Amino acid sequence: MSEPVTDAELESYLDEALSEGRMAEVEDSLRDEEGLTRRLSAVAGRRDAGVHSLGAVWRRRRLSCPTREQLGSYLLGVLEPKHAAYVKFHVERVGCRYCRASLADLRAQHEAEEQTETVTRRKKYFQSSVGHLGGG
Repeated sequence: MSEPVTDAELESYLDEALSEGRMAEVEDSLRDEEGLTRRLSAVAGRRDAGVHSLGAVWRRRRLSCPTREQLGSYLLGVLEPKHAAYVKFHVERVGCRYCRASLADLRAQHEAEEQTETVTRRKKYFQSSVGHLGGG
């Protein structure tokens, strides 16, 4: 049986900010527990009424998430060790879906840039060697 679902997790569930595994657990619990469905409705109602806690604002604005620049530095391995440890914790342990998606996007961009640089470099090598490769 999974851990009980807190109101903070229901807030995060509404924002789709839980880890994939926890999202699935909450969804399963919502199917099985009528009381949890009522609590989710109450949380959503408070949000719609404009009642916001400091924690809710913090989560919604993702204030604990590293910036995209920091994620890029982490990916390149140039982030200060304490910050790198936090990013690793945030992405791997907390499982922040936003930061994981951003890291995946940065990886894809980096790989595409590397491929473009490789093709450009090969063309330059070929062009610089034209005339030197004659049959002799």
